Amino acid sequence: MGLYDFTFYDLINRNAVNYGEKKAWFEADDGRTLTFSQYKENVDRLAVGLQKAGIRKGDRIGVLGKNSLEYFLLYGAAAGLGAIMLPINWRLSAEEVAFNLNDCTPKVVFGDTEFQELIEGVRDKLPSVETYYNLEQEGGRFLAFDSLMDTGDVFSPEDVSTDDGYVIIHTAAVAGRPRGALLSHGNVLCADMHFDYFFKLTPQDVHLNILPLFHVGGLFMATSSFHAGALNVNMSKFDAGRAVELIEEKKVSIMFTFSPILSSVLDAHEKSGKDISSLRVSAGLDTPETIEKYQKLTGGTFYCMYGQTETSCVATFGAYNEKPGSAGKMLPLAEVRLVDDYDNPVPVGQVGEIVMKGPMVFKGYWNLPEDNEYTFREGWHHTGDLGRFDEEGFLFYAGRKAEKELIKPGGENVYPAEVEKVILQHPAVEKTVVFGVPDPKWKEGIKAVCVLKEGEKLEPQQLIEFVGGRIARYKKPQYVEFVADFPLLEDGSPDRAKIKELYGGEQ
Repeated sequence: MGLYDFTFYDLINRNAVNYGEKKAWFEADDGRTLTFSQYKENVDRLAVGLQKAGIRKGDRIGVLGKNSLEYFLLYGAAAGLGAIMLPINWRLSAEEVAFNLNDCTPKVVFGDTEFQELIEGVRDKLPSVETYYNLEQEGGRFLAFDSLMDTGDVFSPEDVSTDDGYVIIHTAAVAGRPRGALLSHGNVLCADMHFDYFFKLTPQDVHLNILPLFHVGGLFMATSSFHAGALNVNMSKFDAGRAVELIEEKKVSIMFTFSPILSSVLDAHEKSGKDISSLRVSAGLDTPETIEKYQKLTGGTFYCMYGQTETSCVATFGAYNEKPGSAGKMLPLAEVRLVDDYDNPVPVGQVGEIVMKGPMVFKGYWNLPEDNEYTFREGWHHTGDLGRFDEEGFLFYAGRKAEKELIKPGGENVYPAEVEKVILQHPAVEKTVVFGVPDPKWKEGIKAVCVLKEGEKLEPQQLIEFVGGRIARYKKPQYVEFVADFPLLEDGSPDRAKIKELYGGEQ
C-alpha cells in the first residue's frame, strides 16, 4: 500500500477509531449488533482465517446468499486481503450461477443453507473451487463460517492499492453471455463519497439495508452508510410490514428502492399506522405517483439518478423536485457527454449516447479485452444508453441503443437477446421479438411477441413457465402475444421498432 492509497480496509480502520463503540450494524433477523470497533475486530479475525485457508491477494471469493452480517464481514475481510468479492445473484438459475462463478474462477465459495443444494448440483462445473463454506452461523452441509473466525493471530494486511480490483458484479447477458464488471476500491469509495455528499449522510442517520449485496445499489448504500458512520439496519429478505416496523423502531432515515418496494412500504404504513416520518431520503427508480405520495406523506426527498454497474451505480444525480422526469446533473467527480455514432458531441437538446469518464468508471469486464477496447474507445466509457441534456444541464434518459436494448423490471437488468434465445428453444416457436412495456407493478415489464411454427398451438402461460424454468424467473415475460407474422426489414430480419410500435404500450 502506497502513501497515497486508500482502500475499504483503510476505511474500516479509520471508522473503528472515529466511531468506536457506536453501532454500525443491526441484524433485523436475530437482533445481533456490532459496533464499528467490533466490526473491525471480526473482519480481522475472518481475514486471518481466510489467509490460513489459502486466500491470497487477487483470489476471488464467490458468495451466494441473502444479505447478512457474515456477508458484510466478507466484504471487509476481502478488502484487507486484497481478494476480490464475487457476489452472485441468488435469483439466477443453477446454470446461470455456475456460469458466473466459473467465469471468474473463485478459490472458495460461501453459500446460505437454502442455496447449498443448488451449489452442490453444479460443483462438477466449478474446478477452481477448493473449499465451500456456510455463509450462515448454523446448519448446512458446507464447512462452518465460524471455523474461519481465528482468535489467535494478529492480522497482517496485504499491500493493496486504491486501484486494485475489489468486487466483480455480473451485468445482464449481452448476446446471451453475462459480463463480470470489475470495480476497484477507488470506485467503491468514490461512490460512497458521492452518495454521502448528495444525501448529506451523518453518523446520526439510519439506513434500511433492503437491496441485495450483489447489486450495486444495495452494496454502495451499505458502504456509503458505513463510510458516514451511520447505522445499517439489515433485512435478509424484504417484507413491507416488517420494514415499516423497523422504520418506526430504528428511526430509519434513508433507503434505496426500486419499484414496487416504496409503494408497498407506503401501503403497509397505511394499513398498520406505523410512524415512518423519520424517512428523510429515498432514492432509486419509481413512478411519479409513488414519489409524490412518499414526499407528501413524509416530507422527505426522493432522489433520481442515471447510472449502471459499470459507472459504480451512478453518473448523474438530482432531487426529483428539481426537474421531474430528469435523472439529475453530472456528479462532482465525473464528466458525462452525449455523442453520435462517430463519437462527436451532440448539441444541447439532441439525443446521443451517454459516455462518461472519471473515477467512477469501472476497471473493465473480466477477461474480455476486446469488449473493453470497444467500451473504452476514444478514452470514454460508452454506456450504450441514450440521453439528452437540457439548457440547465439536466440529463433526460432516452432509451438504449439498438445494439444494447435493455429491459429493467423492478430494477433488474434483462437483455431481450437472452430471453429470445430461450424462447426459441421451445419446439413450437418459429420466431420471437422481446421488448419492454409499461407495467403498473414493476414499472417496466417484459413482453414476447411470437410466431408459432405451422400447425403448432401454445398457451401464453405455458411459454412463460418454459422460460422461467430455464433462466432466472425475473427474466421470464409477463406478457406473451402470438401473431401470424412479423414486419421485416430489407435484410429479412424482424423490424423490431415496428413490432414494438404495433404490440407495445400499455398491456
